[in-house]
Amino acid sequence: MKKFLGLEFGSTRIKAVLIDETHATVSSGDYTWKSSFENGVWTYPLEEAWKGLNAALSGVEGLADVAAAGVSGMMHGYLAFDKDWNLLTPFRTWQNTMTAQAAEELTALFGFNIPQRWSIAHLYQAILNGEEHVSRIAHITTLAGYIHFMLTGVNAIGVGEASGMFPIDDKTCAYDEGMLDKFDALIEKRGLPWKIRDVLPKPLMAGENAGSLTKEGSARLNGQLKEGVPFAPAEGDAGTGMTATNAVSPRTGNVSAGTSIFAMVVLEHPLKNIYPEIDVVATPAGAPTAMVHCNNCTNDINAWVGMLRETAELFGAKVNAGDLYTALYKKSLEGAADCDGVLVYNYMAGEGVTHLDSGRPLVTRRPDSAFTLANFMRSQIYGTMATMCIGMEILHKENVAIDSLTGHGGLFKTPGVGQRYMAAACKAPVTCMETAGEGGPYGMALLASYMVCREEGESLGDYLSHKVFAGAKGSTLAPDPEDVKGFEAYLQNYVSGLAAEKAAVASF
Repeated sequence: MKKFLGLEFGSTRIKAVLIDETHATVSSGDYTWKSSFENGVWTYPLEEAWKGLNAALSGVEGLADVAAAGVSGMMHGYLAFDKDWNLLTPFRTWQNTMTAQAAEELTALFGFNIPQRWSIAHLYQAILNGEEHVSRIAHITTLAGYIHFMLTGVNAIGVGEASGMFPIDDKTCAYDEGMLDKFDALIEKRGLPWKIRDVLPKPLMAGENAGSLTKEGSARLNGQLKEGVPFAPAEGDAGTGMTATNAVSPRTGNVSAGTSIFAMVVLEHPLKNIYPEIDVVATPAGAPTAMVHCNNCTNDINAWVGMLRETAELFGAKVNAGDLYTALYKKSLEGAADCDGVLVYNYMAGEGVTHLDSGRPLVTRRPDSAFTLANFMRSQIYGTMATMCIGMEILHKENVAIDSLTGHGGLFKTPGVGQRYMAAACKAPVTCMETAGEGGPYGMALLASYMVCREEGESLGDYLSHKVFAGAKGSTLAPDPEDVKGFEAYLQNYVSGLAAEKAAVASF
């Protein structure tokens, strides 16, 4: 039986998932890593990427049967290389908020929102800063694009991944030609020896062949994957999340909630206005998609749960981390629908949606608030999605239709908790499937299977709906009116209280 391998470089884990022809997961492996803040930059060492990939693959059984594979990773960021693919500056991840001037100028130039984390914003900011390496650039790409190139020798990425580097024309599913010309004209006086078209990777559509594992690529994997395995176009975590949740058709969407949180809604019609809170990216099949992306999600909860576990251990209790998360999430259901004035700002890093270049985790409450464990935990979970919902409110005002949202990622692992709150926050039914905790690598494995198994003319949406998810098990929760009312009150307090968060950032 053919098998399909999805590899993902997430923000906390490097994962490998193997599925079979029925699209069921048959084996998986992972490696834990984390970003570091070095010289004012959030980064990961590329050496550890290879170490982690090999460690993840070593946990997978059945690699000899792989018929196709693909690489996914954290979108956006900045990886710049010379003509020999030597790294010119440490990897700058999506977490960085150092490109405000570039993002603002490019947004005005293009008439299209360019967020700080996009690759083109990083590149232009490096030009504005006069960084020495810029004149030696031959290639810029993403983490997934780099890994894909080193394995296959093909400098190409999926159109969804490409849409987080530079704006995509949804009619051609390629980089917007007019904007490419505008960028070249903008930097012409700088006298750089390259044009923007020269340094970007080629966008490819889902289903296209993006090369095969080379002898050198197989050696990088310690021979764990055989030479000649075909590779699907490398995709970003947004695109693989959409694929893993069958949310690639208009009026569908998904929410990915882990270290970061983002909502994706596939658009029927273009947005009427430009919003700094809303990115317009693409599905792996090139359809325009509104994206509300926030840098902060579960990191602050993880820190609090770690402290609570340490507290329990003072009394001799041995608490399993998974059991503790489940118990605390369920306890939150006893809290007030509006958390009784308890507010949590989970800003470990800055947030573009609320215009903060750095963050300070903060808990605040009114003197008369009931500061119970239930209210605190409910506020913690609300806080993971509150900033994203500021952007979602804009989509509601634009009358963007959402028939369904699918949740995936760590926030949804405890059944009926994060899912319930998300339905109230987004005012839409939220579905969680059995694969809710492992969206990205599973989605990439599905894209690899689509490349090999699709019928002539079969769209990605049809393939997912009819062949992958037709009988999928999952649960759907509609918004509870009391929860909706409570979250609306919470969000109103949250927005008003942002002044305290901004003061904290300014103060220390």
